[in-house]
This record gives sequence, structure tokens and C-alpha cells, in this order.
Amino acid sequence: MPPRSEPAPERAPHPGRVRRFSRAERWIHRTTAALMGLCVATALCLYLPPLAELVGRRYLVVTVHVWSGLLLVVPFLLGLASRAFRADLRRLGRFGPHDRVWLRAALRRDRVTERPAGKFNAGQKVYAGWLAGAVLVMAGTGVLMWWTGLVPVGRRTAATFVHDWLALAVGVVLAAHIGKALADPEARRGLRTGSVGRAWAEREHPLWQPGRTEE
Repeated sequence: MPPRSEPAPERAPHPGRVRRFSRAERWIHRTTAALMGLCVATALCLYLPPLAELVGRRYLVVTVHVWSGLLLVVPFLLGLASRAFRADLRRLGRFGPHDRVWLRAALRRDRVTERPAGKFNAGQKVYAGWLAGAVLVMAGTGVLMWWTGLVPVGRRTAATFVHDWLALAVGVVLAAHIGKALADPEARRGLRTGSVGRAWAEREHPLWQPGRTEE
């Protein structure tokens, strides 16, 4: 048998750029974003009458909505096989004194005080933690709404209330996230190509030392 070919290594970034995300991390982000987009699009078709009338086929839309929501955890679980992804999860879960400084300056809209940040700033850490929790709650309440025989009617009603209002909050937060991304082309390029400009990294994430597993 011919020897099995190894996956081609990622090319090193240009000397003026630094590696920010691995190929696996970019795949996780894109897949999660696609599934989340499906959830949002189908939710709009279910809750906005003009869209519901235009699309029709409500049962199919509901089915796509449910399964795209349940599958949201799959990219995360598969990504745990990536050392780079696990390292970034540790970074996202660690909140230090510099993160509190960043948050205070951001909340006060203080553009004078420096905002120290490692590979991820405090805003990104809060967003990641909040969204992970929201996805789990949405999945749990969605299961109770879809499989109606699991709990009594009263609990299904409560699950529907939580699901609907949390969905609205998720929509607002996602819109803010997309708005921030649109305002920062270099951050988008990092997610698209895996590398960012060294000057951008030093300005936006001064405590980040590329190549180190821990900060």
C-alpha cells in the first residue's frame, strides 16, 4: 500500500504578520457561524408573518431550525481535538486584572486609559462566555418545545418564554458582534487567513505573545 499522505502544513505568515488562528480554529468559527446563521434565518421565518407567508413549509423550517441549533455544539466538540483550540479556550476562560482595566475603560468609553489585552480582550471573553451559555439554554429549551412529551404544559410554556426572549437577546448581541467585525478589517482577515499584521497585534493586544501557549 502506498504511504498515507500527511496534511499539508500551513504556510508561515509574512514576516510583517503573526499567526493568530489555526486552520482548525477557522473551520470551527465558520461552521459555527453558518449554523448560527441558519438558526437566525429560520427563527425569523417562524416569527415574522410576512417571511412565514413568503417561505411557507413551516414544518420544514422548524425542523431545520431545531437541528441547526442542536448541531451548534458539534464544531466545538470536534475542535477539542485541536491543541490550538484548547489553548485558546483556556485563554478565553481566564480573567485577569488587565481584563478588569479593559472593561472599566470600555464601559466608561474612556479613550485615554490604555486597554491592555492578551490574545483576547475582556470584551471577547465576556462575549464568548455569554454566547456559550446562551446556546446551551437555547438548546435545552428548544428540546422541551420540540419534544412536547418530555415535560408538562406549564414547563413547556416557561421554556417557550425563555427561548423567545433569549433568542431576541442573542440576535442583538450577534448584531453587535458583526458590527464590531465590520469595523475591524484586520480582525476579519485574521479569521479568514489565520494571520494578522504585527502592528495591529501590538496595538490591539499588547500583552499577547504569539507562540506561547499560556499568557
